[in-house]
Amino acid sequence: EEAINVYACTSSDDSIRVDINNNLVNAVSACRGSAGDCQERRCGFLDPGMNKITTYVWEGGGGWNMRFALETLDGIKLTIREGEFVAIMGPSGSGKSTALNLLGCLDRPTSGAYLLGGRDVATMSDDELSTIRSERVGFIFQSFNLVSSLTVLENIEVPLFYAGWSGRKARARSLELAERVGLGDRGGHRPTELSGGQQQRVAIARALANNPTIILADEPTGNLDSATGLEIMGMLRELSAEGRTIIMVTHEDHVAAQARRIVTFIDGLIQSDREVA
Repeated sequence: EEAINVYACTSSDDSIRVDINNNLVNAVSACRGSAGDCQERRCGFLDPGMNKITTYVWEGGGGWNMRFALETLDGIKLTIREGEFVAIMGPSGSGKSTALNLLGCLDRPTSGAYLLGGRDVATMSDDELSTIRSERVGFIFQSFNLVSSLTVLENIEVPLFYAGWSGRKARARSLELAERVGLGDRGGHRPTELSGGQQQRVAIARALANNPTIILADEPTGNLDSATGLEIMGMLRELSAEGRTIIMVTHEDHVAAQARRIVTFIDGLIQSDREVA
């Protein structure tokens, strides 16, 4: 079977061939150093059908071993304006999560550019990316990602701690946000003492702690019943009405329909981009 071409290598002396079923056909290394010198050598290939980059690492005497596979996006062009409420849809493996990670400055693009406020994220240092995540972006996750040993107020205060807020100032802010999401009387409770909807409310409050301009929500209603999901969507619409940019990944049509714009990904490409009436 025809081999897939090498996508990237750390050395031009390395070559690797993979068949169309992702099986390693052969790999040749011209590394003439010690085994230790070879352990950092790696090659990756792009599977155009699956939109995956699979990396093989040279393990010295152990040969080439596959290490990981990552979703990729294929030359997309996407502009999200300040204050928009955008839903991103698509099947598993379509690139939704990769897009969200890039938009949230959790990853850098391997090629092309991602301009955030006129600055290219691809050229930013780790410290600069961390600052953006801390000051400009709030994250909401499907599984809530709360710290089970912390109370509601303490969970809300986590990003404030990393931002260097004083204890008194952080507590005042967490109390304010707990009241806002309807959990003013649950501040001392831990996540296990809350319903799924209440936990997601804590996650929203935590996302708002540093007053971000961008909210990224990854399947925010995925673990909730339909009635509670509607409540959470109502909160996201309120945040949108305040002028915040909301970017939400979802696989549910009725959830996406509550955004103002729906972008659908297929195989790393944008299949459609439409306004919601």
